Amino acid sequence: MNLEYNTTRSKMLMPEYGRNVQKMVEFLVTIDDRAKRLRNAEAIIELMATLTPHLKTIEDYQHKLWDHLHQMTDFTLDVDAPYPAPTPEMVFKKPEVLPYPQDSIPNRHLGKNLEALLEKALAETDPEKKQGFTQAIGYYMKLAYTNWHKEPVHDDMIKNELLVLSDGKLVYETGGYRVHFDNRPAFKPRPNNNNRNFKGGGGSGGGGNRNFNNGGDRDRGGGSYGNAGYNKNRKFNKNKNK
Repeated sequence: MNLEYNTTRSKMLMPEYGRNVQKMVEFLVTIDDRAKRLRNAEAIIELMATLTPHLKTIEDYQHKLWDHLHQMTDFTLDVDAPYPAPTPEMVFKKPEVLPYPQDSIPNRHLGKNLEALLEKALAETDPEKKQGFTQAIGYYMKLAYTNWHKEPVHDDMIKNELLVLSDGKLVYETGGYRVHFDNRPAFKPRPNNNNRNFKGGGGSGGGGNRNFNNGGDRDRGGGSYGNAGYNKNRKFNKNKNK
């Protein structure tokens, strides 16, 4: 029996489908009859769908399976597939590079959104709406402060910082919404006190109370057949029944 090592096998282009499917695909491209080649390709597609049931949750998953089949043949498969054959440029196309924002944020602990809120509040002409924006910004600053520092924050601190950020144009009114910081210690389960301490007393009824002495009776948890209610000084008359 000749052993087959992975170093001598062909490269698996889609390892998630396994070696057996790869061998079927390698045999598929050697079939000369075009109609027979299509029937075998459809059978392989059904097998691939069985091996990867999670793909069925994807919309038009059959199209994805046919693309994988073409990829496993190194894009050399020639069949009348229900979908157009993909090209290597389409499959291995790199995504476009997203532009990374280069703007410097003066107050990183408050985030980029605070600048947009400040601009909208400063551009508002209605005094009532402007003050509403100011109060909302102050409440947001409270939340951001508690997330970073894990300690309560005072309204005067928020008021002074907002005056600096807005060049004195936005005045936060104290006494509005309050952010409560939970400084309670973490919950710890109570110790289990169910362990019973038996000092003596046996028998079938020895589980009445937690602490038992050798001289206990039945009401105190002593057993009916054990030594819990036994009196050592009791005398027996051997000739009683004679």
